Amino acid sequence: MNLGVLGPLLGASPEFQRLAKSLQKEHAAVRAQVISDATPFLLATLWRDFGRPVLIVTPGAEDARRLYDQVLLWTGDDPQVLHFTESETLPFERLVADMDTARQRIRVLSALSSGEATAPLVIASVAATAQKTIDRVAFESSTHTLSRGQTVDPDSVVDQWRRMGYRVEPTVDVPGLVSRRGGIIDIYPLGADAPARIELWGDEIDSIRLFDPETQRSTELVDSVAIIPAQETLPGLTDRDDFDRILGSLNLSNCIEAARTRIREELDLLLDGLEVDDLEFYAGLFNRGSLYDYLPDNALSIVLRPTDIAEAAWEIDERTNELRRVKEGRGELPAGFPSSHFLSAESDTKASRIRRRLQITTWGAEELTRDETHVLPLGSAPAFLGRLERFVEEAQDLADSGHRVVAVSSVPKRLGEILAEHGVSVNQETSLDGPPAPGSITLLQSTGAGLTDGCVLTVNAEKLVVFSDAEIFGIAKQRRTVRRRAAKRGAILSQLSPGDFVVHVEHGIARFTGTGRNPRDEGEGEYLILEYAAGDQLYVPMDHIERVTPYVAPMDRPPNLTRLGSQEWSRTKRRVEDSTHEMAAELLAIYASRELSEGHAFPIDTPWQAELEDSFPYEETPDQVTTVAEVKADMESTRPMDRLVCGDVGYGKTEIALRAAFKAVMDGKQVAVLVPTTVLAQQHFATFKERLKAYPVTIDVLSRFRTDAEQRSVVERLADGKVDICIGTHRLIQKDIKFKSLGLVVIDEEQRFGVAHKERLKQMRRQVDILTLTATPIPRTLHLSLAGIRDMSTIETPPEERLPIKTYVSEFSDELVREAIRREIDRQGQVFFLHNRVYNIDYMASYIKMLVPEATVGVAHGQMPEHQLEQAMVDFAEGKNDVLVCTTIIESGLDIPNANALIVNRADAFGLAQLYQLRGRIGRGARRAYSYLLIPAQASLSEVAEKRLKTMLAATELGAGFQIAMKDLEIRGAGNLLGSAQSGHIHAVGFDLYTRLLKDAVESLRAQAETGITTNGDMEPDGADPPSVTAPSEAVGPTGIDIEIPASIPDDYIEDLATRLEIYRKLGAAPTNDEVDSMEREILDRFGPLPWQVLNLLYVARLRLTAGKAGIEAIVRNQSAIVLRFRHEVGGARDVLQRLLGPSASVGHMQIRLDTNAVSDGWEAPLMSTIEKLAEFKERLESQLAVG
Repeated sequence: MNLGVLGPLLGASPEFQRLAKSLQKEHAAVRAQVISDATPFLLATLWRDFGRPVLIVTPGAEDARRLYDQVLLWTGDDPQVLHFTESETLPFERLVADMDTARQRIRVLSALSSGEATAPLVIASVAATAQKTIDRVAFESSTHTLSRGQTVDPDSVVDQWRRMGYRVEPTVDVPGLVSRRGGIIDIYPLGADAPARIELWGDEIDSIRLFDPETQRSTELVDSVAIIPAQETLPGLTDRDDFDRILGSLNLSNCIEAARTRIREELDLLLDGLEVDDLEFYAGLFNRGSLYDYLPDNALSIVLRPTDIAEAAWEIDERTNELRRVKEGRGELPAGFPSSHFLSAESDTKASRIRRRLQITTWGAEELTRDETHVLPLGSAPAFLGRLERFVEEAQDLADSGHRVVAVSSVPKRLGEILAEHGVSVNQETSLDGPPAPGSITLLQSTGAGLTDGCVLTVNAEKLVVFSDAEIFGIAKQRRTVRRRAAKRGAILSQLSPGDFVVHVEHGIARFTGTGRNPRDEGEGEYLILEYAAGDQLYVPMDHIERVTPYVAPMDRPPNLTRLGSQEWSRTKRRVEDSTHEMAAELLAIYASRELSEGHAFPIDTPWQAELEDSFPYEETPDQVTTVAEVKADMESTRPMDRLVCGDVGYGKTEIALRAAFKAVMDGKQVAVLVPTTVLAQQHFATFKERLKAYPVTIDVLSRFRTDAEQRSVVERLADGKVDICIGTHRLIQKDIKFKSLGLVVIDEEQRFGVAHKERLKQMRRQVDILTLTATPIPRTLHLSLAGIRDMSTIETPPEERLPIKTYVSEFSDELVREAIRREIDRQGQVFFLHNRVYNIDYMASYIKMLVPEATVGVAHGQMPEHQLEQAMVDFAEGKNDVLVCTTIIESGLDIPNANALIVNRADAFGLAQLYQLRGRIGRGARRAYSYLLIPAQASLSEVAEKRLKTMLAATELGAGFQIAMKDLEIRGAGNLLGSAQSGHIHAVGFDLYTRLLKDAVESLRAQAETGITTNGDMEPDGADPPSVTAPSEAVGPTGIDIEIPASIPDDYIEDLATRLEIYRKLGAAPTNDEVDSMEREILDRFGPLPWQVLNLLYVARLRLTAGKAGIEAIVRNQSAIVLRFRHEVGGARDVLQRLLGPSASVGHMQIRLDTNAVSDGWEAPLMSTIEKLAEFKERLESQLAVG
């Protein structure tokens, strides 16, 4: 959708033309007045008209983000519209900043310095322009292009990229990484659409190929690749003399000894070209540049709301000076240490270089008599706030008067139907090619973030009226276009590191100690080395790699290693098989009995249902749309619904339940919403009340927060049918509660109810529709295993308006805590302060109160009396407290959209999954959320803790490295869904093997049911034993090959262990020879010419697949012969095979012996040819038997 095509209408107005003309002067300082609703329209049109770079400065970060989203709509998502973001790093703080912000800033600097044909439009907040950046001369001198045929020194070029901020890693899959493997160098330049693979012939660049970061395979050849710096603070680009000058200017005399030592050590590391974690602390030393330095003299600078901007700049100055004063006073900061931000006076000097400046105000310009103020003919669109008949009348009147009407809506189809019902003709368009005709009404589908405000343009008595959902429905659906990298699934074995637990399907649980050669094997094959109980070791050849999976289970306690050579593992596996069979039988029996039950079939949606759904303030995610459709289909069928909806808190489950409840009420039925805690009951009650206030629906709540008299009243009115929806805790399913006509029960977090309550719910399931909600993620594999015996819907897509959470790791400091809390209070938000020590939590709360006296502080922990804890939670949810000092009790807690900051004290003491789940408590609204992971000052972290915290920093989105943490969470979810007994079984054999066993059990039982075996209530075949379940270990495995040739990947060819394991795994899992050929091309592409050991490995992989087709169980080579052993007897085909293979082969009943002495020129090709003949013969035989 490009609303920019409406720009010529604004451009035709005399007021706009006068403004544009005044900005073309050599020196221009101009004022304009326009309402905020129409500002994006004006800015987009000005930029198109001006034709040179434009910088727009806003007072706050949130203003800049919103304006960026809206300007994109008015420019048709033009890639030259850029957002110059600000780091939340405070001056002089030892915070590890998130990389995304730095990368986004560098992309903007690159666009400005490249002098591209289309001049960029840059939107930035005051804080973003104040933050120092890389010097323009250093930026442009380090930016370079590599071309095919160019001669380079590979060592020097990789070293240069490292100094430019690129990180050397084994695999390149995100911007800012580089990898070198011999004569092949991969790099993902910032700002590039894809990474590049540079292949060298000696020192000459032979080819440059772009490749897919997910598959690592090349996609296209290119002639050149441009490389720009990857970070803003780059000590490596600082000249040695400059470095010495910087060191000489530092005055450490006021610093305490610890700070002095630390600063000297870190500067020494930087001098040696090494990394330090707290690089942002030194940003002021090395960064001299400003955004204004990158703008050409002929650019246009636009300042929105100058008074607010001056105030924001003054605040930055005040905070910088305060932080300097405190830190210098404590001896942590050298006197006169340069700040990472320019003071406002310095910024103003930089900005004054831009000769054309425009100030835009929203109000009060009419009172000014100065000629420079241009008042634009733009006003606010009329608002109807859901009164659709008035909207229809107004739109019709405007069109009849010859005006243009454009309505941008998330539901244009529904809007078109409403207008058509009143006889109003409209044009439904997906996009506009030009201004619509006068007297027309055009409906457009909202895209991107969605238009938040409409406006009215009046030119020569003709009007253009643009409506958004905000004016029409009273609420604009919020949506954000966020590019998310999909989490890599499945390739988890490649993330194995020595020390991890694994499961071998035949031998049980072991510890992976690495890879190496088998001392009993004279060849050069590589083996996985697994350590079992009592120090026993098992060497697993790489062609059996598919039998080893990572051990994944809830990490509360490590698993016991299996003892090799005992019956322990087979007994454990048999016990789990029996248990999964029993559970599958029980689930299938419940499912079958429901199929036979007769329930209430609800009618199709009413018009009110459509209205309610249209008023939902957010754009539904695809998962939500699918789940709503599945729930409605269940309700409209005669079979009682029993559906489980899984999705994180804030992913829209409550809205699904609300729509289902409304559908039930519209058919005269009552709804019970059952929740585990009083606090959640109050929260759901408030949500339902707010969403359904426009409809004649009676909603009430039953919980401890109601008096006895109020509870009695609710019970009586439920029995009389006077309450339509009742929300409550377990009180709602006690025996004295009677419903007049119950049609739907919604259960939130069923696993948190007791056994007696579950029995009561089990009885209900046979009579009414049940919708169960859970906030614990359920593993996809489990979902698939239960397909057909449990109705499940999963919501995996986060709501579109959510922004990734910014995460910082920092040493504990009073200033940081104070600033983080103040920043949140300033934007009317709330803060979770996580302190996981109950004994001194009240002291910590009073300490926070002392640091930030203006904040109201509450306390919540699990050892408080239940009513007191609930009250603390309710107070926080209702906004009575600014800060909640709490323990991990918030892990599976409330949905508080206003809580957008999390401070975790002693973050080094938490597990990765726990940190992720805690961080999930914030960032539930459309606002940016911040998490601060605090570690003890000047303490050395354990390697494991450091790795965890670095992973948290990287995991603003769910990437591959974060999958283990998600697995931990998911398996807790699996335990919740399946019950505590099954949790024990998951722990016994690991999650992957457990799901395979469960899937086999389900398929086995369903096959029996489908073949007509009669079953009793326990789902056991009459007069028969329970069917045995074939474990993966007992299924027909791949052909065993022992032909005594070195088939491996040399570690000097692929040095990284994880990458090597991944290649072995992919080759082992390749289902066809075509896939092996594809793998050969991938290895050649990624790592260069194939060594002979890898060619042997590919030969063995092809041999195994072809032998499998021929029915060969094993191939064994000795000094003079190769023996092919079949799975079954050859039988009558023996003579035919002897004639087919000739005299060099000797065909027996179960095997064929090939004489290698008869072959003069190597036996490998004749062996492959023989096996191909056998495979073809078997295929022909089977097709003849099938025809016969």
